[in-house]
Amino acid sequence: MPDPTPLLAAAERLADRFRAMPQSSLTRQAPAGLELARALARASGAEGEIPDAGVFVVGDQIAVAAHDLALTLAASDGPEADRVLAEALKAIAKL
Repeated sequence: MPDPTPLLAAAERLADRFRAMPQSSLTRQAPAGLELARALARASGAEGEIPDAGVFVVGDQIAVAAHDLALTLAASDGPEADRVLAEALKAIAKL
């Protein structure tokens, strides 16, 4: 079982960055943030897709998707879980 603490810390920092962005920056960055949230949700096994609810909620969507993934990883074991965690951390670091 991988430790999801680094994932949660990185996702919260990124979510806070999105929440603090001026609207002009947020408008440019929101599509990438939404895609990240959707990727994190897919990695957690979510059945539906995170909706595009507007640029002002993308930070929250990232945080929620990361928390869902952390719960999934906490219940997982083996190299696949480690790989998913590493990929999620890499994706967060790109933004």
